[in-house]
Amino acid sequence: MKKHLLTIMAFALLTTGGSAIQAQKVNQEMKKKVEQYAPFTLKYDISQLDTKEAELVGIFIEIADAMDEIFWEQSFGTANRKKLKDIQDPYLREYAEIHYGAWDRLDAEKPFLPGYGPKPAGANFYPADMTKEEFEKLKDPMKTSQYTILRRNIKGDLEVIPYHKAYARQLKRVDALLEKAINLAEDEGLKQYLEVRRKALLTDDYFESDMVWMDMKKSRLDFVFGPIENYEDALFGYKTAYEAFVLIKDEQWSNDLARFTQMLPELQKNLPCDPKYKQEVPGTESDLNVYDVIYYAGDCNAGSKTIAINLPNDERVHLEKGTRRLQLKNAMQAKFEKIMMPIANLMISKEQLKNVKFDAFFSNVCYHEVAHGLGIKNTITGKGNVRQALQNQYSAWEEAKADICGLYIVQSLIERGEIKNITIEDAYVTYIAGLLRSVRFGATEAHGIANMMCFNYMQDKGAFTRNKEGKYVVNVAKMRKALEEWAALVLKTEGDGDYNVAKSYAEKNGKVRPDLAKDLKAIEKANIPIDIRYEQGLKVLGIKKLDRQSSQIKEAKVNEAPLRLK
Repeated sequence: MKKHLLTIMAFALLTTGGSAIQAQKVNQEMKKKVEQYAPFTLKYDISQLDTKEAELVGIFIEIADAMDEIFWEQSFGTANRKKLKDIQDPYLREYAEIHYGAWDRLDAEKPFLPGYGPKPAGANFYPADMTKEEFEKLKDPMKTSQYTILRRNIKGDLEVIPYHKAYARQLKRVDALLEKAINLAEDEGLKQYLEVRRKALLTDDYFESDMVWMDMKKSRLDFVFGPIENYEDALFGYKTAYEAFVLIKDEQWSNDLARFTQMLPELQKNLPCDPKYKQEVPGTESDLNVYDVIYYAGDCNAGSKTIAINLPNDERVHLEKGTRRLQLKNAMQAKFEKIMMPIANLMISKEQLKNVKFDAFFSNVCYHEVAHGLGIKNTITGKGNVRQALQNQYSAWEEAKADICGLYIVQSLIERGEIKNITIEDAYVTYIAGLLRSVRFGATEAHGIANMMCFNYMQDKGAFTRNKEGKYVVNVAKMRKALEEWAALVLKTEGDGDYNVAKSYAEKNGKVRPDLAKDLKAIEKANIPIDIRYEQGLKVLGIKKLDRQSSQIKEAKVNEAPLRLK
């Protein structure tokens, strides 16, 4: 009963706008919290683009801002967001903007804004007073759709609303902007993608646009946008959150990675697990490309910043075409230099500090994304696909799979001579240093739980120890054995699709233990940034906001003539 009352209180605060926020003076504690996010400017030499490409970038950023606006509504509520301007303390206000709400995404979703209680597990996708039992009784097949929200009607009953209706105002503006972008795009692959994505935003059917995006091989510009990841829905893991990345391809780095896509079936075959958990054959139309990211918006910009992309998430696309892996090189470099190396200097033994390398970090992250496309997508136990079977446990286990199988792939490619600029010891030591960076995200969301399961398994198997100075020493032989055993266990858990087993293991092993907590305190005391905050946008890029009748677009009313697909 107490928990139910807390949920109702949280709902009341979420919907009324946190009226209890009081004017506050600047305080050093909040200033310190903001400074945990190291500033990094997303610059790019825009002279490398032609005039139309530069104008496209400007349009993409405007569309990204609309995705950002929708995500605010999904995560915090529009009314709540408006209340942020009343906060007197600029650091408190900025911290709320970093986290897209009142709850610290990297500290167990603890509320930091006065007047807010626990974050509703379903964010703003569901009524916060809705019980799971009430949800189960609702006889509407669209309630589990990735592209619907639930609200109460005037009778107080649950009602399912598709995204394209719930966010019609923002999507009408996006539709007009996409029409202009399509007319500007000269690359045929990009043009076709924008056309079908435009339809998808108005129908909530993204399969065709995902398939077309898979074939977009030659465009220098890329634009990932729409409702994509389901991490924000911590209640069921059903609902996807809107986000956007504006990207420019690094041709040289991309060409260096291109040859690995044809090796995916062989990499799948060699995974260290029972053959029945790797019987599916991944598509070979996947590609590995390297990009500079020049704009983030929405889900990917909330709290910890994404440094690599593996999409689409649709298992049907995985089996037919594979996935695209986009490595965000400038974002990776920022985190490596500003966060990971300072942690390594503090926590890794003097003898192995030389093994912490950016190229190893890049490879580990890169093949983490590759590993998302490997393993098994449909359970061998008749429980449907893995995502459906594991429900809200899926994201954590999928991230754990990508983490450990990605490292296994790096190890295999080094042994085969395909990766020549790092050693296996480099990969292992950099991986452990990377875990020390990423476990600071907390153990409440999918990535955090996955990080802790990986870290604790490695520790239990003796893959690393601490020397008399308390610094980490990696045992290469034990690390090899542990990563292969852990990979087998993760692949089995997904393949069996046993929700109870997955949940029980994660609850027991997905937590920060006392010895690690002590290490994290030492990292915190050293004032090492926890993540990045971006300075970004048209002004940073040196792009003027061109006259595209944007004001008319922004003032478009939802109650005007209905949208027509073209």
